[in-house]
Amino acid sequence: MAKNIIILGAGGRDFHTFISLFRDDKEYNVVAFTAAQIPGIANKVFPLTLAGSLYPQGIPIYDESELPSLIKKLKVDETILAYSDLLYDDVMSKASISLSNGSDFRLISPERTMIISKKPVIAITASRTGAGKSTISRKIVSLLREKGINFCIIRHPMAYGDFEKTVVVKMNKLEDVDKLNLTIEEKEEFENYLKQNITCFEGIDYFKIVKEAEKEFDLIIWDGGNNDAPFIKPNLWITAVDPFRLGHEKSYPGEINVRMADVIVITKINTASPENVKKTRENALKLNQRAEIIEASFEIEVDNPKLIEGKTVLVVEDGPTVTHGQVPYGAGYIAALNYKAKEIVDPKEYAKGIFHEIYQKYQHIGKVLPTIGYNPDQLKDLEATINSIKCDAVVLGTTSDLSRYLKINKPVVKVNYYLREKGSKTLDTIIDSFIRKYF
Repeated sequence: MAKNIIILGAGGRDFHTFISLFRDDKEYNVVAFTAAQIPGIANKVFPLTLAGSLYPQGIPIYDESELPSLIKKLKVDETILAYSDLLYDDVMSKASISLSNGSDFRLISPERTMIISKKPVIAITASRTGAGKSTISRKIVSLLREKGINFCIIRHPMAYGDFEKTVVVKMNKLEDVDKLNLTIEEKEEFENYLKQNITCFEGIDYFKIVKEAEKEFDLIIWDGGNNDAPFIKPNLWITAVDPFRLGHEKSYPGEINVRMADVIVITKINTASPENVKKTRENALKLNQRAEIIEASFEIEVDNPKLIEGKTVLVVEDGPTVTHGQVPYGAGYIAALNYKAKEIVDPKEYAKGIFHEIYQKYQHIGKVLPTIGYNPDQLKDLEATINSIKCDAVVLGTTSDLSRYLKINKPVVKVNYYLREKGSKTLDTIIDSFIRKYF
């Protein structure tokens, strides 16, 4: 008799784990997915066209809060955890819920779900959300373009739309994000690449995505989401660790990324304390003695400093970094301090709609407004919150230009940040060595 299983997820690794291991396996019966972290996925159905012939009705998706009753109601034999960015206490809490309700609890090695590409792969991952992997990715993209390498970006999934219409999503130019009606989180990840006409992929079925990428490109960059491990087996694995979250190298699955990395980049050394940088290096070396260690500053610039100095400002930050990434602020707040804002407004008392829930759920958030905009109602709440605050300017710490699709009633200052390595070991030397090996 087939084992009944539930896959706990967030619209990313859960679907990939199912497609990789369970879709055509008659020994298992996936009775449900559960959804967490990302709003709007619960109560959908993973459709027949993606679920396969063993699931003619598709697979229902429930909110993870229903897990205890689902285990009993659906007679679940095994619960599989398949999402990222969790502290170990959270992992064991989910395990305890499963075990106490009669289900076994299981973690699956990322290697079992890694796709083997015909082309070389560079993977950029992190110990936690917001550790700086996007900044590292931008540096690597710059180096590869200088060297004339034909590459593309494959991004971790963000399954907010119609699953059947997003099996393989390919974007070549900035206008594509508007045509596809992407969420703010997706725009944050793709806009910088698309401004440079770099082709990007995301979607649901990564076996199909990799095949499409291999037809046209000589190199694949896996740009990881949260602190998830790569879906594609890398030939070069780079992991960012964040000294602002000392000890968070030991998170799930962030510790896996640190242990398996070929290169570990300690980020933000110019703003973190020297003691935290030193301890982060020690922690990384305890987990992985074979990796190259690079220390890097994240230099912050803004496009109009005069709009900050001596002014009252609102800071808007990358949503995932300051919500489930568990940091109180990001690059926007640091920019406001560096450029000597007179006052940084606390947006909490001005919160509209969904932001009441966000500040209640994530009480660690400082005097910043996270970018939450997964659907039109949330975008309206974001716009209404920004426009209700009396200030001289809005400092955008997110890489997505909100002024492109929100009607903001005050001047906007855009924050840019770039990586600068300390010492002789740099990403340039790493990439040079990689290119000599594979090209």
